[in-house]
This record gives sequence, structure tokens and C-alpha cells, in this order.
Amino acid sequence: MAKKTASTHRPPLRPVPVVAIGASAGGLEALSLLLANLSSTTGFAFVYIQHLDPEQESHLSALMGRVTPMPVREAGQGMRIEPDSVYIIPPDKDIEIIDGTLRLSARQPRPYLHMPIDQFFISLANQQKEGAIAILLSGAASDGTLGLKAIKAEGGITMAQDETAQFQSMPQTAIREGVVDLVLPPKEIAKEVERLSHQSYLFRLNTLVEGPGDVETPDEDLKAVILFIKKATGVDFTHYKISTIRRRIIRRMLLYKLEKLQDYIRYMKQHTHEVDALYSDLLINVTHFFRDEETMDYLKKILLPQIIKNKLPRDPLRIWIPACSTGQEAYSLAMLILEVVEDRVPSLPIHIFATDLSEAAIAKARQGNYSRSEVMDISPQRLLRFFTKVDDHYRISRTIRDLCVFAPHNIFKDPPFPG
Repeated sequence: MAKKTASTHRPPLRPVPVVAIGASAGGLEALSLLLANLSSTTGFAFVYIQHLDPEQESHLSALMGRVTPMPVREAGQGMRIEPDSVYIIPPDKDIEIIDGTLRLSARQPRPYLHMPIDQFFISLANQQKEGAIAILLSGAASDGTLGLKAIKAEGGITMAQDETAQFQSMPQTAIREGVVDLVLPPKEIAKEVERLSHQSYLFRLNTLVEGPGDVETPDEDLKAVILFIKKATGVDFTHYKISTIRRRIIRRMLLYKLEKLQDYIRYMKQHTHEVDALYSDLLINVTHFFRDEETMDYLKKILLPQIIKNKLPRDPLRIWIPACSTGQEAYSLAMLILEVVEDRVPSLPIHIFATDLSEAAIAKARQGNYSRSEVMDISPQRLLRFFTKVDDHYRISRTIRDLCVFAPHNIFKDPPFPG
């Protein structure tokens, strides 16, 4: 009988929670303060993304190695994330995280908009879900805002440097956009990260076994929270995805250092503004222009030409877009329609009705102002034709805005828009 050999099967590697830190000008000093006030035993891995000169060699790893006992290394292709370690983005590279490893890609040349912080934050949100922490430090422009929104939408925790930032634009853009949970100086950010590292029963990766916060939460308590929201806002989340509600509640509990759902319910009773905060968290949604390339291609080449072909003279084209969020989908469709009709039926009346439950989202959609990171998926040709650059933002042209009417709307109780 053949001798049995030892099994080579290994248990799956335990995912390492990642803290993403983004910065630009003035970020080095802030990062130094953060790391110097952080212990080397949090169990987290830290990935630092900074705007670097692609032509110059980076010395960030050596500099940061002097302020923290954690190993600091420049990120390499396929490098597996390890706990209690710091990884620095290399010059002339973009970086993402996939299945616990770092993936590098060459930085694309101009006119491509270079947004390395957004890119990494979004990849972390997709991978780590509610287990993600993202921090935005000093810097110019607006890189990082879209990524923080993605982190928050998945239930993660977002932080930004306060007025101590040497360059205010980057953190302040994110703060104004409402995607930052905690606004603190670097030393206090370090304390919050330390605190979160000790709350593993709540703060965990989506791939791990459910903790007691989910298993022991009675349905009655969740119903009580949903009832609070309904009484305050008139919106009933009874049929909303329960796992999403639970994630957003856990996120709020982490921010207030609460351990049980009953504690959170008491907090809501004592602080009525918390109901509005949770309501806003539940409505946060990440979208972008031309978000589904295959669908947009089908609309432009097949569906829209067929619809237009069957239109009678002076018969308007009416489209209703429910859950339009901050307007990118509606404006994308308007651009496509104009590109299709201009050579076929240039006088076709076009009416696009776009609605959403969130009045804040509707307000932004009506303004039609978007940051550099929000238009990075738009081709240079469309950007030139349909947008006007205003300072560091891009504004939708009046031709496109005039096609779209935005309004608050609750599809569960409000009547639909007429066809």
C-alpha cells in the first residue's frame, strides 16, 4: 500500500485590511505626522498614493522608514499585502489592489486625466467593501473625492485632513462633496485608525465570517431604525436591501464608538440629526459618465436609431431616467442622442426627465458641474464639445442641460412621469 503523503492543501490566506492614504502637495509632512503617531501593531496595511513627478526617482520609502518602525517599501507588481507594512506608489505608475495583491500599470500620457488616488480608492472599495478605510491629506486639485465616495458607498470609513493641511483644495473638495466622515489633523487621524483596529467585531472585511453584530441583531431593532427614518423623512426603506442597511448602520456605529444596535437606537433618539445622516448614507450612490460601455454602444448604434426612425415629424422623443443620482447617466444619454440625431433628424424635440429620491443629488445634477476625476472617462472629443472648463471643474454645456429636467421623485409612492 502506497504511503500517504502530507496534504499540500493550505487554508486560504486571511485578507489583510488596507488603509489607503492619498495626498499631493504638502502631503509628505502630514503623512510623517500620521505614521509617527501610529503603532506598528494595528494589523492594517497602509498604501500611500501621492502625485509624483514621473521623471524623478522617488525617495519616499527611505524618508518614511525613518518615522515608523513598520517596514516601508515601494510597491511592486504582484506584491502581496502584508499586515503592519507601508507601501508607496512608484513614480510614473498607477496602482490598484486585486485579491490582496498590488497591481501596477503605466501612467497614461496626456490628455488622459491622471487620478491615481481615485483609481486606488475605487479598487479598494470594490475589493474590501465595508472593511475599507481611506484618508485624504494635503493636496491641490480634487483627486480622491470620487474614490472617497466609492468607499463611503460600500460602507467604509473616510477621513480627511482639517485646516492643518498645507494645501487645502484636495481635502476641502471632498469635505464639500459630503463624502468625508471625520475631519481631523494627522495626529488625530492616527488615533482613529488605532481605535478602528481594535473594533474587529464590527470593522471587518466583507469576505470574513459574519460577526456577532449581524448574527445577534434582532429584526425588531432593524425595523425600529427603518421606522425612525420613515417618520423623519417620509421614505420607507422596508423593502430596501437589508444587508446594505446593516452595513450603513455599522458604519455609523463605528463613528460613534457604539458596540450594539440598541446603543445606536438610543443615540438616534437623543440626537435627531443622526436620522438625517443615516438617510443620506443610505442614498449615497457612485456613478459616472458612460458607465456601461456595452450598453451605451448598443444604445447609440442600434436602439436609438430604431426609435428615431419610427418617430413621426414633430413627435418628441421622451425619456424618463429614475434613480438618476447626480446626473451623469442623464447627461450621457443626452450626448448620445445628439450624436445620433444630428445627421438624421436635427429638429427632433428631445425631453429627458431625470428623477431621484435624493434632493442633494438632484441639486448637483441641475448644476451640471463636475470635477476632473468625474469626467475622466469622457473622451477628449466629447469633453471639448459638451463641456466648458471652469477653473478646476467642467460644466455641462447649455445645449445638453436644456434637454434634461431634474426633479425629486419617489418611485414607490409618486405617480410615474407620463410618456
